[in-house]
Amino acid sequence: MRIRFHGSITHPRVGQQLELQCETTKEDTGVSWVRQDKGGTLHFIVFTSFLSKSTFAENLRGASTRFEARKDSKFYQLVVKSFTTQDEGNYFCLMNSNQELYFSPGQPAFFPVTTTAASTTAAPSNQHSITQRDPCLKSPDSETGKEKELNFACDFFIWIPLSGTCLLLLIALAITIVMCQRTRRRRCRCRRLALSNSSREADAAPDDIPEEQQ
Repeated sequence: MRIRFHGSITHPRVGQQLELQCETTKEDTGVSWVRQDKGGTLHFIVFTSFLSKSTFAENLRGASTRFEARKDSKFYQLVVKSFTTQDEGNYFCLMNSNQELYFSPGQPAFFPVTTTAASTTAAPSNQHSITQRDPCLKSPDSETGKEKELNFACDFFIWIPLSGTCLLLLIALAITIVMCQRTRRRRCRCRRLALSNSSREADAAPDDIPEEQQ
């Protein structure tokens, strides 16, 4: 899977329409778009099926006021209608193919970095040039965020089937216990009938002795 900006955009601008493309190389049932903010938190945006039907997180029953999503051939597209500071982050597309989860590399989408140089006039020695760190640079925090993202997605696709399997096992166990109790009750009834018949035969035995022997 590959993700990139559509067109010649390198950095988005305020109010600009931003379009991202995700190219898939395997058979899939659809693609989900996720944004990771500067703090490492994941935000689900939309799921687009292979029939180009989209389900947005902010509006499950209709269109989104902030995003558009569609499928064109083997490309899935996400459009940010008007890019703002709350849309900054690393964008990922992910898909499930043959019960395996695939992640694309992250596509950074941040505003251009602004740098303010120190004044050339005399100033106290404790003043330095102010440089804003480029959020596109990789750091241990970004790597840790990606690991958290992968762990979250893997847990999601592992624990749901496992929970369903455990539920089925509990239902099977309950049915087995009920059947065993019914079988034991039937056996107890049969034993009681056999004991009652043998006692009746024992009570009737003295009456069958011939009168001459008496």
